Amino acid sequence: MKYNNNLKQIILPAVLAFVLILGFFIGRIWTPSTSSTGSNRLFIYPQSNKLEALINLIEQEYVDTINKAELIEKVIPEILKNLDPHTVYIPKEDLQAANEELDGNFGGIGVQFSMQNDTVLVISVISGGPSEKLGIIPGDRIITVNDSVIAGVSMNTDNVVRLLRGEMGTKVNVGIKRQGREELLDFEITRGMIPIYSVDVSYMITDSIGYIKISRFGRNTYQEMLTAMARLKAHNCQSVIIDLRGNSGGYLDVAISIINEFLSKGDLIVYTEGKNNPRQNIYANGAGSCQDVGVTILIDEFSASASEIMAGAIQDNDRGLVVGRRSFGKGLVQQQIPLPDRSAIRLTVARYYTPSGRGIQKPYENGVEDYHRDILARFEHGEFFERDSIVMDESLEFFTRGGRIIFGGGGVMPDVFVPRDTTQLTEYYFRLHDRGIIYQYALNYTDNNRLQLQRFENAESLVAHLSNQDLLSGLVEFARGRGVQFNQAQFRRSSERLEVELHAYIARNVFDNEGFYPVSHKIDEVVRAALYHIRNGYDREVLSLN
Repeated sequence: MKYNNNLKQIILPAVLAFVLILGFFIGRIWTPSTSSTGSNRLFIYPQSNKLEALINLIEQEYVDTINKAELIEKVIPEILKNLDPHTVYIPKEDLQAANEELDGNFGGIGVQFSMQNDTVLVISVISGGPSEKLGIIPGDRIITVNDSVIAGVSMNTDNVVRLLRGEMGTKVNVGIKRQGREELLDFEITRGMIPIYSVDVSYMITDSIGYIKISRFGRNTYQEMLTAMARLKAHNCQSVIIDLRGNSGGYLDVAISIINEFLSKGDLIVYTEGKNNPRQNIYANGAGSCQDVGVTILIDEFSASASEIMAGAIQDNDRGLVVGRRSFGKGLVQQQIPLPDRSAIRLTVARYYTPSGRGIQKPYENGVEDYHRDILARFEHGEFFERDSIVMDESLEFFTRGGRIIFGGGGVMPDVFVPRDTTQLTEYYFRLHDRGIIYQYALNYTDNNRLQLQRFENAESLVAHLSNQDLLSGLVEFARGRGVQFNQAQFRRSSERLEVELHAYIARNVFDNEGFYPVSHKIDEVVRAALYHIRNGYDREVLSLN
């Protein structure tokens, strides 16, 4: 392997943390439920079976009093985990939050915030939302909620969210501290419908190449995508990069609708098949508005399910290049089935296959823990750094429409492999990154210079200004004050990445994602690789389109 073992030891904890955080969310894809309440009751509460008899026996004869409902809540997940890693039980208290992200909205006050010194700092205000209408602005600090002080009491983000969110139409009172005002400003906010956007950003990355970042396939993603593409095409977009890195999935029908925009009539998009679900082929209808636009898909090890369907459809039909690293490997379709107590089960009902017949699902016979350790195993094996480290099963060889060899059995392999760039990653950088020091310093800098920074019209002019400021010296001192000792050699090696990340975070604080992504792409090796291949015509060469 051609990578540094010491660096591997540095990166490993970060990868482990990321895997654990995404463990619950990765690979979500399901179809609308068609089950009736009666069938749900029969499914979970059959009249006569060993499991129910056992629970009743325990309730009647066990030496101590037990809570039957609590016992059932513990038993259900234990049963389901023996099926597959993506069949899961969602308790009723968690169901609303689980659905909100993909439903595309929630009831709230319409602010994005960060915790700064145990105080809620408003980072941005949702355009047209309840808070903007009342005059709440970025930089405001929320001190009280419904007359209860929440500043300086070590309240975590989840608790703040619970206080600010609620049913649409309900009211919440907040006390705001604003720079330049000594008194607390009181606002009575009527909660409204707050959109959750799944298209994080879209912009022209060159004069003819557009970029779209899709973070999930939610209920509104298709319409967001159409709006983004229309805006790009109005600016002479001839080819688009669709970034699905970190996109863990979502609704199957939404992904299909988006893919349909790029394929010709009769092109197979995907097919699904299961024990009680006969094979269903889904074809493009030829009405897509992007059939004349070149397309490149970006994926990584956290691109799953719906993301893999899109990457697989584009790749198998030789419609465009797939760039990045091998995707997660989730080829199971879930159906969300409501239960009588308002909980739900997401039950695997089918497998999906790409147009060439590839099954994308990676093995899960060795249990859930081993299944989710797969990403770490790839890292330890060197797959993030060397394409040759990827083990291909030659018995799972398939062919694209144009005859290119592709493989199934564990994710989508990109046409263009891009290793993780470690040239600027040092122990000093990871100390700053893992402790959130880069982000926090950028937040402090923005807060202290907000009026000046808001005068800039766009991220480009803002970054030109920031480049003349000595931000890195300030970062070093800020880090030293938080226990991170300075290392001159490592700092010099990481300085370019540190500066770009600072600029990107500050740009996000001022211009939201429209500021962050164009700046961060300066050091994004996968985006740069995609641009290189498009500009040099290698996408047409690889796909035999010359």
